[in-house]
Amino acid sequence: MKKVLGGLAILFALFYLFTQPVAAADAIRTAAGAVGQGFEAVIDFLTALFS
Repeated sequence: MKKVLGGLAILFALFYLFTQPVAAADAIRTAAGAVGQGFEAVIDFLTALFS
């Protein structure tokens, strides 16, 4: 079941990439920005904790 759902997710991602490349790039850019902000928040927390 997990393999089927994983395969469907990959197929959907590929379909989205080929049919809406600009929107797919924006989605990746947004997700990467959120991950970056999360790392910055953790670093800020650790800096404040140990200073």
